[in-house]
Amino acid sequence: MKSNYNVAVVGATGAVGTKMIEMLEETSLPINQVKLLASKRSAGKEVTFKGQTLIIEELVPESFTDIDIALFSAGGNISKQYAPEAVKRGAVVVDNTSHYRMDAEVPLVVPEVNPDALKRHKGIIANPNCSTIQMMVALEPIRQAYGLDRLIVSTYQAVSGAGINAMEELKSQALAYINGTPADKLEADILPSGGDKKHYPIAFNALPQIDVFADADYTYEEWKMINETKKIMEDDSIKVVATCVRIPVLSGHSESIYIEVKEDGSDVSKIKQLIADAPGAVLQDDPSQQLYPQAITSIDRKETFVGRIRQDIDIDKGYHMWVVSDNLLKGAAWNSVQIAETLHEMDLVRV
Repeated sequence: MKSNYNVAVVGATGAVGTKMIEMLEETSLPINQVKLLASKRSAGKEVTFKGQTLIIEELVPESFTDIDIALFSAGGNISKQYAPEAVKRGAVVVDNTSHYRMDAEVPLVVPEVNPDALKRHKGIIANPNCSTIQMMVALEPIRQAYGLDRLIVSTYQAVSGAGINAMEELKSQALAYINGTPADKLEADILPSGGDKKHYPIAFNALPQIDVFADADYTYEEWKMINETKKIMEDDSIKVVATCVRIPVLSGHSESIYIEVKEDGSDVSKIKQLIADAPGAVLQDDPSQQLYPQAITSIDRKETFVGRIRQDIDIDKGYHMWVVSDNLLKGAAWNSVQIAETLHEMDLVRV
């Protein structure tokens, strides 16, 4: 086991890359050196890390010489091109894009849920979709105790999931609306999907589209949640369906989740106790005190918050819950750094 690692962050100037740097400042991972990589236009910018000034470098294949762990969050095409270059030079890659998630040769990992999948890595590990991660943290203890037959999830996703520019667009639209611009006149260039034909304002709105539409009129985001859930749980028989909605919140994804368990013996109090005891989860559930998870109080927190747990009125083995997490931390940067920590703890970093 190596005592200190050289770590690279690819996409260091983005919303997730910035959070990765913050998480590396707090990590238990023994670090020798951090290298920050981005596009040519960002090269030369300065970033402070643990009181030191680091210069962002242009990403090239040679950037990964002597790198042990590379955290990627710069888009799928960048991961496709450069992740193999990093592995070729001896680094293990933790990729935050969707490019490798459904690759059968690449583990898709939430450390609290399936750390043993890391043993199968061949140099690249995929970080799941942000909404999938928090759902897995909440549901895994229930699955372990009672099994899961079906789950239906509706997401309420913050605009930070679409990047820094989307956050700025929300702010500018909100300001314009407050200053008198009619809602149908607000300028929109990014959401619901930068790659689609039409764009709609997100300020004071809810958009039932994240990413472009795909098979059966589900969006790619919805298919990601469906397929990733089955891969992480290693269970193709579980019935999963998702509806993903973008709402005018800067950060913090919220989810309404309905599940049906397989085994007998469950009840609300037992489900609550499972959540309270689960690693990475925090139970916030006291209707008498109006205590439940909120996006605004999840910011800068690494945990996944679970509340509003109640039994379905008609289905004995059916339960509803509300799950919230900071999508830039547990949904992206923190889960990536956690994977790196777990690789270290399991002595699985290739050097």
